[in-house]
Amino acid sequence: MPDAVIVQHVRFEGPGRIRPWLDDAGYHVQTVRLDLGDALPDPGAVDFVVIMGGPMSVHDTAVHPWLAAERAFVGQCLARGTRLLGVCLGAQIIAAAAGVRVYRHSEPEIGWFPIEAVPLPGDVEALAFPPRAHVFHWHGETFDLPPGAIHLATSAVCRHQAFQLGRAVIGLQFHVETTPSLLEGLVEHAAADLVSAPHVQSAGALLATPPEHYAAIEPLLDAVLTFLHTAPAASGPC
Repeated sequence: MPDAVIVQHVRFEGPGRIRPWLDDAGYHVQTVRLDLGDALPDPGAVDFVVIMGGPMSVHDTAVHPWLAAERAFVGQCLARGTRLLGVCLGAQIIAAAAGVRVYRHSEPEIGWFPIEAVPLPGDVEALAFPPRAHVFHWHGETFDLPPGAIHLATSAVCRHQAFQLGRAVIGLQFHVETTPSLLEGLVEHAAADLVSAPHVQSAGALLATPPEHYAAIEPLLDAVLTFLHTAPAASGPC
């Protein structure tokens, strides 16, 4: 049975729909709660790594010293070619581990807003995004694309919404894992982020999200995880 690890930074930003997908795909899944002091596994002992979101910045190592160890762990996974998915903060950690900037964006993006696919180069195996998808965002930072990364998706607010690095790594700035309970947790614990801004929806609007919004992101979640699941197994050095 292949091993998967979900790296979680706070209780209210869990894996949502990602966990049952990994279970159904036959993975033995371990959840690592860095905020509770859990240790990261040996990068050579896992087949699939999912790095979740969180309210902190990748730069907050003074407050959360485990961020430095996590960044080193992700760097080892990149070197090995381990299947790796980063969501929001997770995508930013991948970018930082790959040596590029993560920084405050010009404006926050919180709520249900569309993303659009970026035309792909024809000479690589890349994940084809739908031309347009309505997805859930909750972020105030962004990142530069790592060297050699394929730009997969963009939005009107934030240029770098998704990227692919090699065949086995995908970073998503948005939250494809979102469920009603995850959204409710964010509204409860991160309400201070809901400032008056052009691309920040109110708590009331978020809590009134119609069921079809959640259903509409399921095919994209399945496409992302299937693409990574079918990537060749890691064989590089630690």
